[in-house]
Amino acid sequence: MRCRLLSHVIVGVLFLNAVSAAQADIPLKVEEILTDQGRYRLELTGTYSNSDQTGLFVGEPLLIQTGPTSFVVIPTQIGQIQNNTDTLVGSLGLRYGVTSKTEITSRVSYLFNESRQVGATGFSSQSDSYVADAWVGISHEFKGDDQTPALLGFGELALYENRGSGSSNLKSTLIGLTAYKAIDPVVFAITAAYRASASRNESGANVKPGAIWTISPTVVFAANDRVSLSTGFQWTAKQADSINGQSLFARRTQTSLVLGVGYGLQKGSSINLSLKANTSGGQGADLRLSWLQTL
Repeated sequence: MRCRLLSHVIVGVLFLNAVSAAQADIPLKVEEILTDQGRYRLELTGTYSNSDQTGLFVGEPLLIQTGPTSFVVIPTQIGQIQNNTDTLVGSLGLRYGVTSKTEITSRVSYLFNESRQVGATGFSSQSDSYVADAWVGISHEFKGDDQTPALLGFGELALYENRGSGSSNLKSTLIGLTAYKAIDPVVFAITAAYRASASRNESGANVKPGAIWTISPTVVFAANDRVSLSTGFQWTAKQADSINGQSLFARRTQTSLVLGVGYGLQKGSSINLSLKANTSGGQGADLRLSWLQTL
């Protein structure tokens, strides 16, 4: 009875897209993670991201020595800038089942961004919107879930990318591996992914985006035959971008808490809602709602 229940649970987050780590939601049924042979599945996703950052800059400080090896530091100049950003990304994806174990994926995303800054010179704001990227990929199940965890591999190629300062074609790839184990009524899953980008020309400069690594363990609980609850965390590492061979910053890492809920609307149709909140390496949160429909 519980095995039947598990076969209808929404598993939650499975594949990573980045970061922006590339991430998609699993449909209904553990055994139908991949699209059935000869069938299509449509995926519509909306993501809202908010971040709030505060930077402090100081002039040359004065050192007031208070002991043999201790000092009181007094900045000669103090300035502060606050930056609050809202970002909306809408994505439309289509999957096709080539075989029972292999599917082809594609998606295109459109981005709207508004940023507000308060600094020493006053208040300013700016907004922008554009087609952010277009990807094609392939997913394959190497082994099913039996005595040992199931293994799925996936890879993607960026047909088009727009980073705001310029666009490029065929410059980024992503590969990853997911393992999951269903122990009724719980599913344990872990995904690791790596995204690499080649150099491209942006605004007359040679720009090479830094590589991105992500690791995301997830635990999903089947509340009933239509609702699932998931929790987990995501660790992300991003290599520094470089312009004309010069790195802009050091490698950055970040850990985020991920919470989700899935609901099966009807056969072949499901929705997933997830919240990712940064717990280290920055301030901000992402809220994502996706709908998956078998055609």
